[in-house]
Amino acid sequence: MNLVLASTSPRRKELLSQLGLGRQDFCFTQVAPDIDETPQPDELPQHYVQRLALEKAKEGRRLCQDVSSPIVLGSDTIVVQDGHILGKPKDVADAHRMLSALSGRTHTVMTAVALVSEQQSAVRLVETRVQFCVLSPQDIAAYIASAEPMDKAGSYGIQGLGGCFVQAIEGSYSSVVGLPLVETRELLASFGVL
Repeated sequence: MNLVLASTSPRRKELLSQLGLGRQDFCFTQVAPDIDETPQPDELPQHYVQRLALEKAKEGRRLCQDVSSPIVLGSDTIVVQDGHILGKPKDVADAHRMLSALSGRTHTVMTAVALVSEQQSAVRLVETRVQFCVLSPQDIAAYIASAEPMDKAGSYGIQGLGGCFVQAIEGSYSSVVGLPLVETRELLASFGVL
């Protein structure tokens, strides 16, 4: 098996490792795809995230010239509120704006996972509803000072300090972290990897 994760995210690496259930023969390598993540005009968030996951997997496969018959997994996660995509913050002010917008409200986290081999490709989309508690200006300032929000979609990480803001979740926790385990496992099984 020549499974390749088209991501350098430590969170995705850890989640994908869990799918092996401790089996010694379950292993994968990683590549770092570089794609244009600019949304297309009038592109819906669910189409955008699926397109990026598939493009990452395809670019990851292109980077595997020295791997025999690679099966490449790509994934992308976005935070959506009121139909708008909240990406990674550009700066501290942008992180403050996003966290203020999420405060006391429910948003949707969309994660798409794509698998690409020489013969086939498949994409799955998982949507999870996340309810934030009300954040005080001090909460937001302290969280931004931790630097955790600066490389996260929507300016927070549920698996880190940002988890203390999550009042409720409806859907897949692992999807909010960055890789929906059940759906990824099903995809890998359909490709004969598991």
